[in-house]
Parts: sequence; C-alpha cells; structure tokens
Amino acid sequence: MVAKGRGATRSDVPQRFGLAAREMDGDWRDARSEIDGEPGPVRTQVTEEHPRSILSFNQSPDVPFDRSVNAYRGCEHGCVYCFARPTHAYHDLSPGLDFETKLFAKPGAADLLRATLAKPGYAVRPIAIGTNTDPYQPIERHYRISRSVLELMAETRHPICVTTKSDRALDDLDLLADLARDGLAAVAISVTTLDSALARILEPRAAHPARRLKAVAALVGAGVPTYVNIAPVIPAITDHEIEAIAAEAAAAGAKGISAIPLRLPHELAPLFRDWLEVHYPDRAGKVMRIVQELRGGRDNDPAFFHRMRGRGPWADLLRTRVDIARRRHGFVKGKFDLRCDLFKRPDLGGQMRLL
Repeated sequence: MVAKGRGATRSDVPQRFGLAAREMDGDWRDARSEIDGEPGPVRTQVTEEHPRSILSFNQSPDVPFDRSVNAYRGCEHGCVYCFARPTHAYHDLSPGLDFETKLFAKPGAADLLRATLAKPGYAVRPIAIGTNTDPYQPIERHYRISRSVLELMAETRHPICVTTKSDRALDDLDLLADLARDGLAAVAISVTTLDSALARILEPRAAHPARRLKAVAALVGAGVPTYVNIAPVIPAITDHEIEAIAAEAAAAGAKGISAIPLRLPHELAPLFRDWLEVHYPDRAGKVMRIVQELRGGRDNDPAFFHRMRGRGPWADLLRTRVDIARRRHGFVKGKFDLRCDLFKRPDLGGQMRLL
C-alpha cells in the first residue's frame, strides 16, 4: 500500500542493523484497505541534532571534492532512487518511509563550521553541500541552515559547490551571485526526467522539472556557473530522455552536464525493486537485468569509478550519448573550478586567536 505523496512503497525494508523486518501475510495485505480503509498521510517529523563537528572529509578518488557539509539527515523529497537512503539504517530507522518522514536538522552547522575554518591549520579547498541529502529540501524554508552556511562562505570568501534538485536555491541567489562574482561558487541542479507524471512517483516532493530548469536559467542570469546533473539515469525508465534533458539544459544556459547510472547500495536495492513492481510491473525484470549488466552481475557495484560510471556496453553507450550531447550543445567537460586564494579566516566573536 503506497503512502500518498511519498516515494518509498514500503517502510519495513530488510536492513543490516537493528531494525526488525516484518513480512505481511498476503491475505491480510489484500484485505487491509477494506477493513482499515486507506492509510492517512504520513507526517514529517524533524529532530534537531547537535553534533560536535560538521565538516566531513573523504579520500574518494572518483568525486571532485574532499570535504562536505550535510545540514540534514534524511530528505523529504522522497526520491525512491536516492543512494543516501541506507544511511538511515545507522539510526535504526528504515531507509524506506522513515528516510523521507523522520528527518534530522543541524541548526548549529554554521557555528561549527566557523570554528573549523578559524583553526590555524585549516587548508582551503571547496566545500560541497548537497552530496548526501538535499540542502534545499522543504524544511530548509524553516531552518535556513544552508543559507547560514552560505553567509559564512560569503563572509570568509570560501569556495563552495551546491548540488540540489530544488529551485529553492533561488532563495539564496544574493549570496550565490556574490560568491560567483569572485569565482567562489557553482551550482549543480539534478534533473532526472522531464515527465511530470513520472516525477510525481519517482521524486514526489522535489520541485517540478520545469521549475528546476527555470532555476538554472535564473542562476545563470545572475552570473552563477550552473550545471545539470542527469542523475540517476534509470535503464528502460528515463534513459530515453538524455538528449531531451541536455537540450533543455542548453536552452537554460547551463555550463555543462553530467550523468550517473542508477546506484542501488544496500537496502536501496529491495526498496527500488518493490517500487518497480508497484509502478512498472511490465518492465521490472528488464530494468533490473540492465542494472545488473551495468554492475558486474549484481544489483550494485561499490568499487571506485565503477560506482559512478558502470561498466559494460550499456555504460559505454551512456557515456557516448552524453559526450555527443556535450559537443552538440557546446558544454564544458568537468566542473567546479573554484578559487581558493581569497579566504579570510573567520572572526570567532571576540575570542583571542592562538597564533
């Protein structure tokens, strides 16, 4: 039974840690709606989190950044394909409905980041936001954590790259434009499909694809280098849209495009399989056969580089199509070439600085 307005088709996804899995009897599944009626809407709950640090570092050779800030855990956008869903299992919460309804916010993120940037040994490199969960998901309108991080970036002239699938980034256009004037900011907006009906079941609470493309145009118009991520590319569901999305990105003025084939780590694989059976039972087998061709015979391949590119003929064809689209529309290859020489160590509010 699908919760209205949510992406996951189930909550009790089998997982690696402590949350018990339950299996519903088939007779009861069929009769439940007749006995209990249709389920009501699942409300979003937000818990404020106060970690000791906010800047995460990585040594992954296949991503273009080595540090990131994640203002939120979980994401209300509810994208069924989100590779971050399994992170909720660390909290004994379901990567299914819990991921999109039981969220965590970190209101002290900017203060924690300020303290880190003020350390004498801090070496400047671009900070990425939106690499795990979306910094402009709906609760940002209330918490404004992403804006507070951008305000700190503007104050310290620190480079930052933003990834989102929301036009809510335009709420911070003043800060992004200010940073971009000095080569300190770039934005990537993800567009998975142009089909509004598909978007409603695939990424139910994300901005309409047309609104995202309008946001690309507005950001470009304000001088912010903006890219379009065609991600994820889902075989036999969205892959036919690559050229159309590229053309719309070019019309909006995007500087470049990228594409990543569908990834299904850990609990995401059974969750996505269930979504296919609910929404695309006629082609579920075909989709997963291609996914496994991409992933070395498995549902997922976590190896560096392969996880972002896939392998085999389908992956080769995807890269060829994207390269042709780049040449056709004059897109640049690569992104986020930001300056690191303008950084000013932040003020700690009157505290004496140890030299």
